[in-house]
Amino acid sequence: MDIPLPPAEELALIDRELAQLDARRTWLLGRRAWLLSLLQAPSAAAPPAPAVPGQPWAPPGPRRDASAPGAQNVLLTLGAVLLAVAALAFTLVSWGSMGIGGRATVLAVVTAAALGAPAVLLRRGLRSTAESVGGVAMVLTVLDAYAVYAVGLPGTDGTAYAAGAAAVLAAVWAAYGLVLPGLRTPLPAAVFAAQLPLPLAALAAAAGVTGTGWALLLTAALDAGLALWSRPGAVARWCAGVSGAVLGTGVLLTGLAESAGSRAGLDAAAPGALLAALAGCCLAVAWRAAGGSAAGGVGRVAGYGLAAAGGFAAVGAVGGVLRPPLDSEWLPVVFLAVALPLTAAVRAAGWPAPVRRGLAAAGAAAAALPVVLVLPAVVAAVGAPLGVLDEVWEASAPAGSPLWPGAAVPVVLLPAAAAAGWLGRVLRRPEPGVVAVLLGWAGLFTAPVAAGLPAGAVPAVQVAVVIAALGAALRWTGRAGMRAAGAAVACCAAVGAVAVSVAALDGRTATFAVFGVLGAACAAGAAYGPAPAWLRACSAVAAVGYATALLAALGALLELPVHRWGLLVLAVPAAVAVRPPGRAGGPVPRVPVELAAAGAGLLAVVLAAGDPAWLALLLALAGVVCAGAAVRADRRRVGYAAGALFVAATWVRLAASGVAVPEAYTLPVTVPALAVGLLRRRRDPEAPSWTAYGPGLAATLLPSLVAAWGDPHWLRPLLLGLGALGVTLVGAHRRLQAPLVLGGAVLALDALHELTPYVVQVVDALPRWLPPALAGLLLLAVGATYEKRLRDARRLRDALGRLG
Repeated sequence: MDIPLPPAEELALIDRELAQLDARRTWLLGRRAWLLSLLQAPSAAAPPAPAVPGQPWAPPGPRRDASAPGAQNVLLTLGAVLLAVAALAFTLVSWGSMGIGGRATVLAVVTAAALGAPAVLLRRGLRSTAESVGGVAMVLTVLDAYAVYAVGLPGTDGTAYAAGAAAVLAAVWAAYGLVLPGLRTPLPAAVFAAQLPLPLAALAAAAGVTGTGWALLLTAALDAGLALWSRPGAVARWCAGVSGAVLGTGVLLTGLAESAGSRAGLDAAAPGALLAALAGCCLAVAWRAAGGSAAGGVGRVAGYGLAAAGGFAAVGAVGGVLRPPLDSEWLPVVFLAVALPLTAAVRAAGWPAPVRRGLAAAGAAAAALPVVLVLPAVVAAVGAPLGVLDEVWEASAPAGSPLWPGAAVPVVLLPAAAAAGWLGRVLRRPEPGVVAVLLGWAGLFTAPVAAGLPAGAVPAVQVAVVIAALGAALRWTGRAGMRAAGAAVACCAAVGAVAVSVAALDGRTATFAVFGVLGAACAAGAAYGPAPAWLRACSAVAAVGYATALLAALGALLELPVHRWGLLVLAVPAAVAVRPPGRAGGPVPRVPVELAAAGAGLLAVVLAAGDPAWLALLLALAGVVCAGAAVRADRRRVGYAAGALFVAATWVRLAASGVAVPEAYTLPVTVPALAVGLLRRRRDPEAPSWTAYGPGLAATLLPSLVAAWGDPHWLRPLLLGLGALGVTLVGAHRRLQAPLVLGGAVLALDALHELTPYVVQVVDALPRWLPPALAGLLLLAVGATYEKRLRDARRLRDALGRLG
């Protein structure tokens, strides 16, 4: 039955069928055209048949590994190379076999034909072929120039002739490219050829390094002019820009090398003039590139780079004339004074932004060189106190400048720090601020050493610098935008504190004064609430460390033995345990202080390790300190440490007294442990006996068992057996698993130890075959009653499980 569809669905169905018919008709027409071409040209290769998506019977076309333009370019390039090689071989080999007329005729005809052929090819639309022939023509002109020199001017200076030939070739190629604008090769080739005439002429005239530099500068200036006034996007413009940059770099390096190699004053005037001219050219081109009509992205980058190069050249020009001798300590100061004013260009009104930033970058880079020169002196000043560790309290630390350039170190670092800070505020970047902090601290910290102040004044100034750095860190690290600088100055304060503390070990008075002042400053920093928690924690730990060092120094001052210093050092954890910080909601972090105090207690114990009696006393006192701390509800776990310290103190005291009986060491542990277990079972009857009594019983029974097995006498095994028997009976009576198992196992092993000699005698009296036979019978018996033994084992396990 034919049921008509709704109008919308029927319309969609008709559209789909029409689309399929159109696709089918298109494929059939293509197939018809392909068959006609196949019939009309049967001997030729058939073109690929048309294919329609979804038609699997359409014959696929052949795969193309290379495109037609690519194949064309390869063929043209190979042809041009082969022609150039043939021309070179003809010029070098076959030239001498021809007369003057023949040579001239060949040169004229071949060169004219090669130069004129591209015009005909361009009119016919064969541009690639024209490029190839044009390249061959330019190679022929070079060969013609060589042929003229080899035949007509053999006595001429080769360098001078090369300069002239390069100029002529550059002019010819430029004219050729202008006459035939369809060729892309001649104009770039002319630009590159134009780089040679002036430098080669300077070399031919023996103008020297500076004269050659002037030739390079003039060529670079011509390149810059060509790059600025050429048509945008032209290849020659890019070639001129690259050539100018390369030659300008050569001029800069030449001028700097000549200036550094000459003596100060008028001897540096010639390279200084070259650098000054380079600076003027770079700035003029930078201004034009960054501020003119070409001020796009490339123009801004070029303007920035040229301005930076010009600024660096200006610093070299002025600094080379004004600089003192190379071995003078004020050499970095002079170059810094010349470089820093360039940084002010960043605020110059009316200047293009790339020029301003480029000059400021050049000034900063040039100022960084003097800073690098003085860095070894800074490192020496900071690391010099390490020599004091060999002779503590000998008052032998020398004063004076550590390394070249001596007093000029702060004169370089402090202005550089001020300039970096100013740049950070202008540019609104955190990095210059960090650099300013580092340089400023280095300058202030090394100033007393570089100035040669007396030995007593140097640590006073350095302590003041460290405290100022700590104060700045406490204030800056909590401010937005100053955190990086605050972290940097905190690191500087830490380094300075370590350096001046080590240096203070040179004398007794200096040690107590420096340690006391820095410890008080760190304690004040730990209590400064607005500072971040990590900085307050570091300050608190440092304060505890200085307090510990002061007490150890007090022991040395009182001429006490080293093992008695620990008694003084132990006062630090005792003070923290009596009055811990932060309990009233104060800003001093509590946990870092307590950890640092624990480290001081460990140091006290280590100091007393050389004398066992004092070590036992220190361990006991440390246990008292921990027990006092464990009184607080939030520090209950410290009680475990107190117990361990008391036990260790007892053991060390016994060892110091010559006691070798293991029970003397283990019973003091067992009795308190069993008492604690008994109290726990009373409060928690469900507590397992292994947890309550297992550690205490094992602490004595197991070491005594080991000692009994190695004891040849009868008293220890007897006492151990009696004790193990009592423990076993108590465990059975109270139905406690731990005493029953431990006591029974120790009793059995102790009895086995007593029977061992008799067992050995019996075994020696038996035949050799009897033990293996008995072992075999035993295995058979065990195997035969395996099921019964398993049942008995289960019953025993259940019985033990019903115990406590």
